[in-house]
Amino acid sequence: MKYVFLTITSFFILQFSYANDAAPLVDDPVTEQRLISISEEMRCLVCQNESLAGSRSDLANDLRREIRTLIKEGKSDEQIRSFMVERYGDFVLYRPPVKPITWLLWIGPFVILLIGIGFLFSYLRRRNASVVTTDLTAEENKKIDALLNTLSKGKQD
Repeated sequence: MKYVFLTITSFFILQFSYANDAAPLVDDPVTEQRLISISEEMRCLVCQNESLAGSRSDLANDLRREIRTLIKEGKSDEQIRSFMVERYGDFVLYRPPVKPITWLLWIGPFVILLIGIGFLFSYLRRRNASVVTTDLTAEENKKIDALLNTLSKGKQD
């Protein structure tokens, strides 16, 4: 039993001894920093709720490789963004530009909110109009006052 335990333990120790640090994807840290800053502003086309920098999908890896190639070719950040937009549309950007084709995207939530508030006010007005109000007679008011006085006297005692 000792030998089995020692064998398993040594196996695990040897596994960790062969582990190396991950090799950097690029030799130039400036290029890698530019890649990260550009890809954080872009949406993964597969995940759609994750940035290109954080996604681990195969398409995201390909797009990061493409951006890395464009950086090495000497393209500016804006040229790289425009290349990606030409190829994949405004959807690839987390903050698409405000233009006629994206007005619904930018203004739509506010329009829906205003419509909801309008329906709420309309509903409340109809509900208040349907409530029947009746005025109490002088005799009913005297009865209520008498009941309240007896209740307050009972609490004081």
